Order: sequence, then structure tokens, then C-alpha cells
Amino acid sequence: MLHEILLSLSGQPSPLFNTKKGENAVTQDDFPLLSPPEKAILASVAHLSRLHAQLRKHASDISSTSPSVICCSVSTSIVGTHLGEFQKKILEVERAIIAEDSGYVGGYGIVPLSTIVGEFAPWTRRMEWLWAVIRFIQPERNSTERLHGSTGAALIDHLRTEAQTGYLDIKEMAVELATSAEKAWMKQLSMWLLYGKLPIYGKEDFFIQEDTEKENEEAQFSINARLLPNFVTAQTAGSILFIGKSLNHIRAERKTSIAGNSTTPVTLYREHIEQLASLKPPISPSKLTTAVDCIRLSLSQSTLSKLLPLPKILEILTLLHNFLLLGRGEFAVALVTHADSRIEESRRRGPSATRPLEKLDVFTIKEGEIPAALAETWAELFSLQKEEDPADEELELARELLCLSINGRKSGRPMTPAQTPNLISRISKVSFEDLLFPMPTKLAAHIRTPLDLFISGSDIAIYSKIHSYLLGIRRAQIRLGDLWKRTPLRRNYPTPWGPPRSSSMFGQAKLKARRDRDNIRVRQMRHIWATASACLFMLSEIGGFFQGDVVNESWQHLRQWIEGCSSSTALAPGSRPGTASSSRLHQSSKTVSPDRVPTRDSFESGQQTMGRHDPEALTVAHHRHLSSLVQSLFLTELPFTSTMRGLLTNIDLFAALVIRLENIQRNMDLETDEGVEDALIDYAHEESEVWEELRATRNDVEVGIKNLIGSLRDIDDNRSGEVLATNIGQMWVGSGRDDSTSPGFSHYVPHKAAGVDRLLMKLDFGSFRSGFGPETSAGFAGMPR
Repeated sequence: MLHEILLSLSGQPSPLFNTKKGENAVTQDDFPLLSPPEKAILASVAHLSRLHAQLRKHASDISSTSPSVICCSVSTSIVGTHLGEFQKKILEVERAIIAEDSGYVGGYGIVPLSTIVGEFAPWTRRMEWLWAVIRFIQPERNSTERLHGSTGAALIDHLRTEAQTGYLDIKEMAVELATSAEKAWMKQLSMWLLYGKLPIYGKEDFFIQEDTEKENEEAQFSINARLLPNFVTAQTAGSILFIGKSLNHIRAERKTSIAGNSTTPVTLYREHIEQLASLKPPISPSKLTTAVDCIRLSLSQSTLSKLLPLPKILEILTLLHNFLLLGRGEFAVALVTHADSRIEESRRRGPSATRPLEKLDVFTIKEGEIPAALAETWAELFSLQKEEDPADEELELARELLCLSINGRKSGRPMTPAQTPNLISRISKVSFEDLLFPMPTKLAAHIRTPLDLFISGSDIAIYSKIHSYLLGIRRAQIRLGDLWKRTPLRRNYPTPWGPPRSSSMFGQAKLKARRDRDNIRVRQMRHIWATASACLFMLSEIGGFFQGDVVNESWQHLRQWIEGCSSSTALAPGSRPGTASSSRLHQSSKTVSPDRVPTRDSFESGQQTMGRHDPEALTVAHHRHLSSLVQSLFLTELPFTSTMRGLLTNIDLFAALVIRLENIQRNMDLETDEGVEDALIDYAHEESEVWEELRATRNDVEVGIKNLIGSLRDIDDNRSGEVLATNIGQMWVGSGRDDSTSPGFSHYVPHKAAGVDRLLMKLDFGSFRSGFGPETSAGFAGMPR
């Protein structure tokens, strides 16, 4: 029976135990002479035998079928190391029994069964723990779900957690298995950090994934957070992605480049290998971060300084600020003007030309008219340049890179996904993209390689959202301001008839009737002009606050940090959108000299300068800059954005109704004074309808103003400086780590924009100057009607 016990412990099937029923007990029929205590003792042996057999079977299946190299490494370590030690223990006991060791064999050659069971008692807890690990890798599911087992990252985190136990033997086993898993993970990481290649085996389980949907041959990569171990911080993961993407891009450029114009080859530096070799399991997050940062800085000094020079990064950032963030005011004005002219032409051609006041968006715009409006905008901007002025290279570059298209359609190749997915999810779902045209459109920039290593596709999507948001506010200002250019609505100068008609009773009565009619219209329009003036004042203050105190200040702060200039030498930004001349003046005063571009020096001497000019550090700073902009522009506040969206829609309808009223009154005057009649249209009835809808729209605008200021007060009550800083840190990926401790990494702190209370003070002061009273600041309730 001892022979059967040792064979069964080795994983061999034995008639001693009932394996068919799955019970950990001794069979009753084959061994009737066993006493109940002996059967109870052998139950633990049966349980251990069953665990051994199951462990070998399932571990072998995992090693041969699992797509994860880490899981295969752990299962192989379980079979080769721990089950091997268990097998050695069995052979040791068998050898001692054969040699009649006194520790096992008693008098008359009797081997106590309790002694054998006691030797293997500690292995029961170990085998159960190993079985739990195997079940974690490959849970008990049906055959269709067995492929969806544990990931390598989850297994590493599980083993690190299991090592925190009071059992010394379990801790040692967990540490050994975690060491095997981390060594396998480090091999995958080394392929990516040293060569820019995904691992050949187990790349489905690596946290860097290649995008399958791509329109060209160049590979695109992103981070899968589900496959990222917990000891790797988000910022470190972003640096790893950046390093590998850079190496992959350089290798792709070398393959596609023409002979003689190839990119500088990437040298496998010995210090890179030494940095990775110094990481011993268990891997420390701080040591991993230090090694990755050193590799990143070394690579930036040697190769990326030529691939992504600082002037090119500043050039694309300046372009995004001037055009997508409305830094050049003439671009926004020209775009709105040409878009409105296209809409007006489509309305005249469409069936809604007879009744444009009911629904302003019932007509459709042809797809080709949207990029045509942008082309006309470029033509107007180029026509503003004088012959003696130098060529505007930024305008030329913007015409090549910017495209206006219907939202939801792909244009150009997809760019690298961003490292800030949380930022997009925090932006309000309220859309402002259908304010410029009746259908949703977006102005996007086509980022050429290799700048797509610095600016991702999600960054451009955020820029597009901010652009449509700011442009919607600017468009409402333009439409309200244009109402004052319509002189007949504001004042009228009826020309007296000359003699002899002016001397007759009929002429005097006619002149008096015309003056009375104009006086009535002026009195009726007073409350319309009051509402328009109050709304224009509020939009001007909010737009000035967004453009000057938020966008321009944040951009100047980021540019000063990039260029390393002191704040005393910076130009003071204006509170309004700039122009092409001011932009060129600012660029000339901020030109980056060639000697400030990072060069290939030693790591120690270039560590301080490359801290700022490192492309990865610039990418992190740019992400923080975008996060601060989104937060300071209130794009994360759903009540404010929804109220602003409704107000802009009502302003659009309000301006259209006022223009329609002017046209109706002009036609009525021609019909009354000159006898020009149109039998198909009843202008008096249309005027009454327009007045009725105009009063309702005016009330909606006033309510929208009141709700908008109320939402601003709510933001002011709920937001403080500490909360703002916390939110910025949470919205930016990897902000949980203090980047100032990284070697050569210059910690960028986004510009803190002026508080909401400053904007509310301007609105309050403007309401008192307008004479509307204190109630106006809470919603312009004291506006004359």
C-alpha cells in the first residue's frame, strides 16, 4: 500500500483512491481491511494526489495554449520548480523507506502511515495555493469562454498581492512565480524600448497594442490600460509608448527613405541595456521610472533632437493656437462671414426661401460648399496682405494642414491615439459643431509625421471641440453686432415733400402719418435693442474672458516654459483675438535661436537643457495645457455648456427674425408709399407673426442670459483654486507621480486662469453702467419691455 500511496502522490492513477466519483476518499470494496482512522488519514493523501494530477494537466495546457507569455512562464515555473520539488520530496521519502531510515521505519520494519502523511502535510496548503493560481490563470468556464483567461498584467498584480501573506512558504512561492512573470514581461518591454518592435510571441498580452484599422502602411500604437501592471505608472507607460513609437517611426523612415536621404540610424547604446539590466524582480516603480526616463532623455539627445526639433514643435503649436483657438481674429471673422453667405445662398435656392422664419435649418448645405467656404476664407486672408509685406508662412502652412469637413467622416490618415482619454470623457457632451453650418462640421488639422509623435489624434479632436465652442460665441457676437449696421431699424429720416405737395393738407397729413409710423416702430424696437445690447455685452465679456484671460494667457505661459524665457521678457497678451501683424510681431520677438536646439552631448551635460526640450516632456506639458484649457473654459460643466448652447441658438433665431422684420417693413413701406404691391404676400399678417415670434424669442434670450449667469455663479461657488489644481492633476494622465523627481524632467505647472468671480464682477459693473439695476446681474430682470 505504501507503493500505491507514493505512486498516487506522483500523479499516477491508483486503485487505492476513487477517482471516478471525484471524492477524496479510499475505495471501500478494494480495501475492506482498512480501519476508519486509516481511511481518514489517507483522505488527505487522496486530496494531495488529485491536486498534483490536476496541476500538471492544467499547467501543461496553459503552457501550450495560452497566448500570454507571462502566463506560460508562470505555469512552466509551477511544473518545473514547485511540482519538481514535490516530486523530489516523494523520491526522498521513498529512498528513506528503502534504506530503512529510522525516521520513517519503526520496529519490525513497520512504516507508520501517520509518519508518511505528516511528511506531506505542509504540501497540502502549497498545492491548494498553486491550484488557486492555475484557476486564476484559467478559470473554470465552458469551452467557449476558456480562451478568455487571465492577462499577464493581472497575473503579476495577483502574485504581488499574494506575496503579502503570513505563510512564509506561500510568500516564497509567490515571489518566485512573480519573478518568473516579471522576467517574461521585461523581455517584452526590452524589445519595445530597445528596438521599437512589439514582441513576436505574446504581443496580444502586451500593454502596447498596434491599431488594426489604419489607412496606410505606417503602424499606429496605443496603450491598453487593461494590460498594464499596477507597478507601472501612467506617466511611465506614456514614456514607454513614446520611446517605442519614436524608434518604430525611425525604422519605418529608414525603410521608405531614398538613398542618401535616410534618417540617422538608431544606435543601441550600452547604457540603455544597462538601465534595463539593472531592473531586478520585484521591479520597483521608482526604479522603472528612472530607467525609462534615462533612456528617453538619452534617445532625445541623440536622435529625437533631429527628428522633433523645438522650432517645428513651436510652429505647430502656434498654428493650432492662432487658428483653432482663434488667436488670429480675422480668421474667425472671415470664416463666419463666408459660412453665412453660403447659408444665405442655399436658403435662397431652397424651398424655405418663402418662409425662412419658421425653421432656419430645414434646408441642406451641399457637401462641397463647406470646404469652399474655408477656401474663400483663405483667399480673403491672403488678399489682406500687402505686396511689401513678407510672405506669411504660417498662413500658407495653415492652408495646407487645416480642413473643414462634416463631422463623423474620416479625412486623412488616423493619428496616434492620445494618452489622455479621460480628458475627452470629461468634456461635456453638448455639441457646438452645428452652429457654423446647419450640419455638424469640424475644423481639424492634419498633423504630418513625425509631429504625430507629439500631437495625437485625440488632441486634435479636443482642439476642434474648443474651436467650435469659441467660434459659436464669436459668431453670436458678430451677428448681434451686425444688427446695429442696419440703419433703418434704429433711426429714420423721412424726407419732407417739396412744394407744392408739402404745402397741401394731403402732403402734411401724409408726412405726419409717416413720422407717426416711424415713432411707433422705434418705440416697439426699444426693448429689442435693450435685449440685444445686454446680450452682446455679456457675450463680449465672456468671449474676452475666454480669449484673453484663459486662452492667450495659457498659451503665453506654455510658450515661456518651452522657450525657457523669463516672465519679465514676455510680451503682455491682449484680451482680444490678435491679428496677423500682431502674430508676426510676437513671433519675431520670440524666435528660437539654433543654439537653443538640443544637440548630441553627454548625458550629464545635457540633462538640464534637455529637461525642457525633451519631446516627451513637451508632450506631457501640452497635455496639461489642454487639460487646463478645457477646465478653465468651463467645457466640463454640463449646466453651463447646455445653457450656452441654448442661448446661442436663440440668439441666431433672434437676429434672423430682426432681419426678417426689417425686410417686411421695407416691403410694407414700398406698398404704402410707392404703391408697389405683391398680391401673393400679406405683409401685415407676416409682420404680426414675426413680432409674436420675436417677442417669444426675446423672452427666451433673456431667460437664457439669466440662466447662464446663474450657472456662472454656481461654478464660482463650487470651484476654488485647490479644486481646480486637483481636477487638472486628475484629468492629466500620470499626474499622481511627482515628475520633478524624474531625471532631467522639468515639471510643468499649467497657467491658473482668472477666477469666475472676475468675470462676474465685469458683468455686474456693466449692468450698473447700463442702468438696468442690480437685478440685471442676476438675469437682466430689470430690462425695459
